[in-house]
Amino acid sequence: MNREYHKWWSGRLQRDMELLVFGHAGAKVLIFPSRDGRFYEYENLGIVKSLEHKIEQGYLQLYCVDSIYSESFYCGWAHPSGRIQRHIAFEEYILNEVLPFMQSRNPHECVISHGLSLGAFHAANIVFRHPHLFKKLVAFSGRYDLTLNVENFNDLFDGFYNEDIYFHTPSHFLHNLDCPWRLDKLREMDIILVIGNEDPFLQNNEQLSSILRQKDINHQLLIWDDRAHSAKYWRHMASFYI
Repeated sequence: MNREYHKWWSGRLQRDMELLVFGHAGAKVLIFPSRDGRFYEYENLGIVKSLEHKIEQGYLQLYCVDSIYSESFYCGWAHPSGRIQRHIAFEEYILNEVLPFMQSRNPHECVISHGLSLGAFHAANIVFRHPHLFKKLVAFSGRYDLTLNVENFNDLFDGFYNEDIYFHTPSHFLHNLDCPWRLDKLREMDIILVIGNEDPFLQNNEQLSSILRQKDINHQLLIWDDRAHSAKYWRHMASFYI
């Protein structure tokens, strides 16, 4: 299997950023790691191995990006307005550096956005904001409203709320989305949300699914047994849905 390591200075983030590429051809999968994950998480968890056949056959090419959660959502010393601004800079990095890099390596028309846990938020948020850039969304164990307080998961903005947070909270801005062009692009997309029936964010997933139904956006909300929030489950999910 082709495996490549890449690193470059990001002017948008003012720091070095790393990523791993697996495969040589096929649909391009942009992969966001979980809260504590790095660009090598997907490989370390054995999920790359679970997709090995599809990768080697040229059906999929994986692009595993790094995270900056400690500088954005989990940067406790920063004001919440600064946390969301750092997240916005990360999105700009993905849009203007990673996606063009992917296109330069592989002209395949299908780009899949995919993430695990907090990475599922990133995967979904960028798709719902920029649907013309993607053909498919696959989100595992996601949380789509970072302002919620659920179990031991706190509001990541400490009660602060502004327009930036609104436009980066899928279960908020999608409810009011009325742009025909964006809605049409979303209706053309393959959207798969997977969550465990004991996951604390099951209700948030159901809320997002309800909003998508109201907007006539076809999607699948797949509910697995148990919490289903670990590598053991994600390996099986990946083999089924990617």
